[in-house]
Amino acid sequence: MTEAWSHHFVQPSSQGTVAFRGALKLCTEEIARIIENCAGPYSGLALDTLQNRINDQSLSAEHTVTLQEAIKEVGQLIASNSVIVQHPMCTAHLHTPPSVVGIAAESFIAAQNLSMDSWDQSGAATYVEQRVIRELCDIYGFADSGGGVFTSGGTQSNIMALLMARDSFLQSHSNHSVYHDGLPDYSGKLRIVTSDKSHITVEKAAAIMGLGVKAVVRVGTHPDGSMVVDALEQTLQDLKNEGLLAFALVATAGTTDHGAIDDLVALSDVAKRERLWLHVDAAYGGAVIFSQAKSRLEAIQCADSLTVDFHKMWFQPISCGALLLRDNKAFKHLLHRAAYLNREEDELPNLVDFSISTTRRFDALKVFMTLRTIGTRTLGAMVDHLMTQTGQVAKMIAASSDFELLAPATLTTVLFRYTGGLDQESIDGINKSIRMSLLKTGTAILGETIVGAKAALKLTLLNPCLTLEYYR
Repeated sequence: MTEAWSHHFVQPSSQGTVAFRGALKLCTEEIARIIENCAGPYSGLALDTLQNRINDQSLSAEHTVTLQEAIKEVGQLIASNSVIVQHPMCTAHLHTPPSVVGIAAESFIAAQNLSMDSWDQSGAATYVEQRVIRELCDIYGFADSGGGVFTSGGTQSNIMALLMARDSFLQSHSNHSVYHDGLPDYSGKLRIVTSDKSHITVEKAAAIMGLGVKAVVRVGTHPDGSMVVDALEQTLQDLKNEGLLAFALVATAGTTDHGAIDDLVALSDVAKRERLWLHVDAAYGGAVIFSQAKSRLEAIQCADSLTVDFHKMWFQPISCGALLLRDNKAFKHLLHRAAYLNREEDELPNLVDFSISTTRRFDALKVFMTLRTIGTRTLGAMVDHLMTQTGQVAKMIAASSDFELLAPATLTTVLFRYTGGLDQESIDGINKSIRMSLLKTGTAILGETIVGAKAALKLTLLNPCLTLEYYR
């Protein structure tokens, strides 16, 4: 009976890889066909029709098909009617076309199915992640005491960072251990300070940590979306006057809408003076470190923790991120031991000691292979190209009488709206309708947000292969 199942798996023999080789070849052909022939970022198939066709697919044991048939079905029904991120008109989100080297690395990751929680589930992969983390610490200026771990992306990284910030503060403030005793009776006074343009995961982290979203205090921003330092100073003083305890300052290097980079030099000075844990969310803008604009990340090395997403401007397949710490010892706040996994006497490294995740993918391979092939110099040139192109697109929009540029372009996003001689009451509704019409017909995928109480459209330029002509 077991022989009848062998073709469902990759087996350690020449015959054991036949089905695997054939499946990958068919998948490659289907994906290539779809991308080569796509007319738009979405097929334009009516949404109710698409949903009904997917719901009509039987998942019962009585109606199974061959793998070859399933691959064809996925190609024709699902992949062909999913968003094509490689298309020039797919510009809504921080969602990049993945590099070929990243896709190649994914093949190794999926086929070997390693888990990064313990050495005996990963082998060489553990050393690769450690090597890449050391390189990242060097890139961002962390000393030998720095460390880090790969994550699923910015959300997980930000939550982990703020959890460690909270626990470090409570330990130093009153020698309190959340691990042993839960939240202290004064936990309602704890506050996290950030800008009004930083990521929603700050509130999410506060809620998960039991502090509630009320613990997040948002500070005003400049027109470009960066934090107003004077307003931060006043906010911190107000919190002191109210008897509240600020323990973390979250800076952003690349806000989601504006692409704003906070003044890291000034914020690091404030954090040091006020003895705040400084977390820098560089999920979006971390790759600027390789560009000619790297001075905008000056003082990033002063962060206590740093979020970097590689599935943004490092052009990796989703998901791929990392959390770096200036002092590796802070990971002690995440450490839990299990007799079957990470015994204290283990001689080999078990990376579960540094994460809230147990089972974890070998995502470090994508960054390892990218640094070995594309390299930081070329990555920096890509970032420079995108930033220059973004400025050019913003100027084109500002020069048009039919459009209004709503904020200065600072990274690779353009915030604007169509005005077309319309009265103010009509403009918001028209712009929302434009976005949905373009999406449903598969013509273009634009972002939608709010800028200064105005409905805004957003272009996010993250395809380095495009020329300015695509946006004219």
